[in-house]
Amino acid sequence: MKHINLILLLIFFITIPALAYEVYNYSQYKYQDNSQNLLFIIDFSNSMGEYLGHKTKISTVKKTLMDILPEISKETNTGIRVYGHNCNIFAFNACRNSELLVPIQKNSHVQLNNAISKLRPRGMTPITYSLKQAIKKDFNNINGNKHIILLTDGGENCDESPCDYAISLIKERKDINIDVIAFNVENENDLAQLQCTAEVTSGKFINATTNAELFNSMQELIKPHLEVEAILYNKFMLQ
Repeated sequence: MKHINLILLLIFFITIPALAYEVYNYSQYKYQDNSQNLLFIIDFSNSMGEYLGHKTKISTVKKTLMDILPEISKETNTGIRVYGHNCNIFAFNACRNSELLVPIQKNSHVQLNNAISKLRPRGMTPITYSLKQAIKKDFNNINGNKHIILLTDGGENCDESPCDYAISLIKERKDINIDVIAFNVENENDLAQLQCTAEVTSGKFINATTNAELFNSMQELIKPHLEVEAILYNKFMLQ
């Protein structure tokens, strides 16, 4: 009997510490989609009408968007802004030629495709102005993290710097990430500006030089940036 009591006592002292450990429970993980508000900013400047291979750059962009939009999570609010889609003789107007075609909302894939289907590349490249409009207007009164995918085939050609703007932006805002796809961009200064714009906002910078790389880049960037929040529970609390 004494031996049995001794064994039970040993089991008790061994088991108690094990029960006191905090444990991870798979069902308690919370996944947060940081891309719940996604805005495409697409370059329709004159150079997007140039050929890359057997297709114009803009026709490749349109086809890429048509293919990847159905892959975006249904929980993601999506919109599109374009620039350079109108021809303006005056530089002041050309550098403000930026328009929100589809507001950021759910189930907007068909609208996005329809909105850009008839547009042609015509104007300049007001990247910074477009980013400012996106932040001040397009994301106005929208809660949660905000994700921009900027696609351009060149650098800013208005009298502003997207890099400088991004640096000033992160001093005030922590809820915005700008991913940048530089599509067939060769100028080193332009690439440096675009890379800076992405990286200072904790976004990704991709230099896509072919149509296939463009598709792969876009497919990569539309994937939700998932953060795992693990909740620890004391095993006694689970009983």
